[in-house]
Amino acid sequence: MTRIAVISDIHGNCVALDAALADIGRAAVEQIVCLGDAIQGGAQPAQTVQRLHEVGCPVVMGNADAWLLSGIDTGGETITAEQEAVRQWSLAQLSEADRQYIAAFTPTVIIPLTATRDLLCFHGSPTSFDDILLPTTGEEEYERLLGPYAPAIMCGGHTHWQQVHRLGETFFFNPGSVGLAYNHNQPEDDFRLDPWAEYAILSESEGTLGLEFRRVPLPMDAVRQALRESGRPGAEAFLAQYG
Repeated sequence: MTRIAVISDIHGNCVALDAALADIGRAAVEQIVCLGDAIQGGAQPAQTVQRLHEVGCPVVMGNADAWLLSGIDTGGETITAEQEAVRQWSLAQLSEADRQYIAAFTPTVIIPLTATRDLLCFHGSPTSFDDILLPTTGEEEYERLLGPYAPAIMCGGHTHWQQVHRLGETFFFNPGSVGLAYNHNQPEDDFRLDPWAEYAILSESEGTLGLEFRRVPLPMDAVRQALRESGRPGAEAFLAQYG
């Protein structure tokens, strides 16, 4: 049996990453792959780089980490002064070796599952880390972005939304967010983050496929301590989103 842990969207939350990795360690997986947006945004960018380097898993380049390095937003979003301040602070926490590590993230990762089927890993879609695939996305858009890559099983992050979507005889899944999980169906003026880390495990055994979505409770005292001691701009406002 092959068991692959798929993590995504850590966003510089090493406390959450450690919680997910501890759970993965109990789950008897052979491999870990990260779907990007690993470093930018949270209180622990350097610690997250170090931990991923220790794990040694392949990491896909996400839009947030590309923006961290370049300062160029390719997704058409308006970058606020606070977001830019967090970016500059994050860069200041990283060594040149850390930046080179992030720059080496790849657009896609391919993991063989069987003699005839691979797992294709990306952030938004196989061709762009900015593409958005939600449960509400139309079937034509799924076919346009992912159809050419069948029969591979496909996984992407970016939306922080655990989901699975069938594509003919194969499927796409999103493992959710390790470091910044939240409910998409909530009022914008009362935004709350979830106190757990999300990821998924894909398994294959003699043609039988399995997919498990997991949520791991976060040690919230450690999350709060990391934010308060970090010096990250806007740390208290960020912390307030946990309620």
